[in-house]
Amino acid sequence: MYKKHALTIDEQIHQLNKRGLITGEDANHFLSHISYYRLAGYWWPMQKEPKEDHSFKENSKFSDVIALYNFDRELRIVIFDAIEKIEISLRTKLIYHLSHELGPWWFQNLDIYQNVTEAEKTLLVIETELKRSKDVFIKEHIKKHSDDPRLPPSWKTLELTSFGTLSKIYGNLKNNIVSKARIAKELGVVNHTFLPSWLQSIAQIRNYCAHHSRLWNKNLPGRPRLLPNPPNAWINDVPVERELHMLYIHLCCIKYLLNIVQPKNDLTTQLTALLGKYPNVDPNALGLKINWTKEPLWDS
Repeated sequence: MYKKHALTIDEQIHQLNKRGLITGEDANHFLSHISYYRLAGYWWPMQKEPKEDHSFKENSKFSDVIALYNFDRELRIVIFDAIEKIEISLRTKLIYHLSHELGPWWFQNLDIYQNVTEAEKTLLVIETELKRSKDVFIKEHIKKHSDDPRLPPSWKTLELTSFGTLSKIYGNLKNNIVSKARIAKELGVVNHTFLPSWLQSIAQIRNYCAHHSRLWNKNLPGRPRLLPNPPNAWINDVPVERELHMLYIHLCCIKYLLNIVQPKNDLTTQLTALLGKYPNVDPNALGLKINWTKEPLWDS
């Protein structure tokens, strides 16, 4: 049975000091604005083995914990900005190509999906999002077309859907839908065999960013399927299987798509500047290769 009680901030600081973490006068301020267990993910690598003892390695400093926290926060902002551009592009392509191929209400046609049960769940999510919407263009459509039982057409409805929902829609499309292959080709991912795993991975990272969750030193659940011979600039030093849980390969997928959506983007510059701002951050915790900036992908 769990018997621990809530600790005051002074008690939290005392506990950290007792375990070997060096804190300064600002510890009280930070712990009053950033919860103990949110910061715990950043000091975890500073602890000795066995981790269950919670003892810190010699010369572990609270200031380094805060630096890691701030680095991760700024990293999420950079990544979120890049993902936004990819999300808008995917939404635009889904609406445009499928509306021309299958009509304005293609997304409600269950015949186009591989897994009908999953498609029905996705449509329920979309309907819920529409009911919550306060957007004028949705309210006006429903008011003007109250005699039409269908949802608003895709160019209205899908403007409200999340990246996660868009990725599920795309991945669940039957492979004989012409637009599925066309969208993958336009995004430089050759065909629909690879793109769904990329979108799923990026959607997960977007959610981490949106909910302010840690990305630094995180074991990511997604595993993007890697192209054997990408048509556009890629990396020569490809991470092996055991490295695919780290952020680097996911960043590579984001950069690859971003190079198409926004050519001459400054993602490489932003990341190198951020690492320069926080020199104590270990690039290995992100899975970054030693010469990653010299890779064709990141040099473009």
